[in-house]
Amino acid sequence: MKEPSACLLLSPPARTLAGLLAVGALIGAAAVPAAADDHRRDHRGPHSSIVIGDVENASRGRDNRALNSEWVEVKNTGRHSVDLRGFTLTDKQGNRYRFHGFRLDGRSSIKVHTGQGRDTRRDVYQDRRHQIWDERDTATLRDNRGNTIDTESWGRRGRHHGR
Repeated sequence: MKEPSACLLLSPPARTLAGLLAVGALIGAAAVPAAADDHRRDHRGPHSSIVIGDVENASRGRDNRALNSEWVEVKNTGRHSVDLRGFTLTDKQGNRYRFHGFRLDGRSSIKVHTGQGRDTRRDVYQDRRHQIWDERDTATLRDNRGNTIDTESWGRRGRHHGR
């Protein structure tokens, strides 16, 4: 003769409660990965340690030296390094610079120059032959998924920093 299962030994209300608890545990377990993923997305978005720092848009001339005197600084305000591979920096007109395999150390920054040059740990170059950043413009930094990380606007009304 088979022994009755533990669930059959429970009263009907207790069996109902046990069933609800089991369903709740399954739903809760399924929700954990989604919550973890949302946390990562928030970290890379509004709460990212990567921000736009200073901007220099005073390019005077079209030679390489003048073009490299205009730049946008990207800063890592956090303690840990961040891989910027696939991050983009764009202006209002849609000109875009994409980071390729660059790791920004914690509490450091890099300047993205308009002209041509040799990339280093502190300076990278867009290799352009014309000015990008206008007197009134907006720099937008996006992560490798296209999410806006930070924006910086300047012009007639001064500078405006936003996320």
